[in-house]
Amino acid sequence: MNIEPRLGVDFGRVIHGGPLAPGGADTAFLDGSLEEALASPATEGMFEVLPALVAAFGGRAWIISKCGERVRHRTLAWLDHAGFYARVGLPRENVRFCRRRAEKAEHCRDLGITHMIDDRLDVHRAIRDIVPYRYLFGPQEGPDWVRRVGSWAEAARISEDIAPARNRPATRRSR
Repeated sequence: MNIEPRLGVDFGRVIHGGPLAPGGADTAFLDGSLEEALASPATEGMFEVLPALVAAFGGRAWIISKCGERVRHRTLAWLDHAGFYARVGLPRENVRFCRRRAEKAEHCRDLGITHMIDDRLDVHRAIRDIVPYRYLFGPQEGPDWVRRVGSWAEAARISEDIAPARNRPATRRSR
């Protein structure tokens, strides 16, 4: 049985803020004023690559982000301010939040995510048995069961993994 590939993408240090040093924080977004957060940049190349990935996945793409209420509000405000939804082709309702990184696994299972881009190895550990195609975004190295993509230019090649994903057995989703 063929499955429909589905893309999950983290927000912080993937869509927004760029690949910083491992463990680094985006202080303008997290600690600055709302105006500073709104003026802070998208990750270099994201607006050039992510729209093509969303299209390649047939629009089956979601932002899956871990944050508290304050950062959730800033994230949604930044997405609106940047014109993200129109520029990327992602529906506004395709944004999910959780309080702990390991909870991203629940979202991935519920949504049937087959490909996940995240900068945190602990997230990839949590989704390892759920998401067959895992991409560690940024400068950090990871184990051989996760593919490193150092930039959005490298992430463009994720579309090459869509056809093989269609031929994988479907994973069971919880409801």
